[in-house]
Amino acid sequence: MRTVTLKSGDEVPVLGLGTWRMGERKGERAAEVAAIRLGLELGITLIDTAEMYGDGGAEEAVGEAIAGKRDGLFIVSKVYPHNASRAGAIAACERSLKRLKIDRLDLYLLHWRGSVPLAETVAAFERLKADGKIRNWGVSNLDTHDMDELAGVKDGGNCAANQVLYHLGSRGIEWQLLDGCRKARIMVMAYSPLGQGPLLRQRVLKSVAAKHGVDPAAVALAWVLRHSRRRGAVYRWI
Repeated sequence: MRTVTLKSGDEVPVLGLGTWRMGERKGERAAEVAAIRLGLELGITLIDTAEMYGDGGAEEAVGEAIAGKRDGLFIVSKVYPHNASRAGAIAACERSLKRLKIDRLDLYLLHWRGSVPLAETVAAFERLKADGKIRNWGVSNLDTHDMDELAGVKDGGNCAANQVLYHLGSRGIEWQLLDGCRKARIMVMAYSPLGQGPLLRQRVLKSVAAKHGVDPAAVALAWVLRHSRRRGAVYRWI
């Protein structure tokens, strides 16, 4: 699988497995763990989760699925905006690590912009990185104005990624955000690249898929991943 190199030098696969909506029902835990393990067996090495997903339940499912298989995996999690203060983000990260049963995150993201000043969040992330709790940090759902503000705070230039909505039916980041992140060497991560279902039923997409003898989802993913060959930006299925 192709990879992209972050500012830190870490290699990140261009395709990953997301866990949104996992961990919400205890009766589905076994099936969720099995799904994650199947992904690993099929070659997935990036797993994306968050403390918000299932109120920590998704992280617990991931922890169970990757037990004994941590080496070679790239694990991403996210902190709630209201937990993203200088002390709060550090405590939240510790809780995530405990649920995941690992000693470090490869990438830790601010889930979306909240009321906590970005400078506080960045200070917490830099402390976590210095302490070896995370290898890289980034943001999620931040627009161009937010990214400009982030670049102006101390150590804001160390941001490694911005995870945003992007698929064939949602292309807003192409106006400014994508180019801005590329110039700043900030990896762009696409969430919901399949449009959460309806997109795959579009007539044109189904026609293209039929022409190439593949599933519509494969076409949608290929469209998103076309940018991963360019320097400074990558999209992946999370």
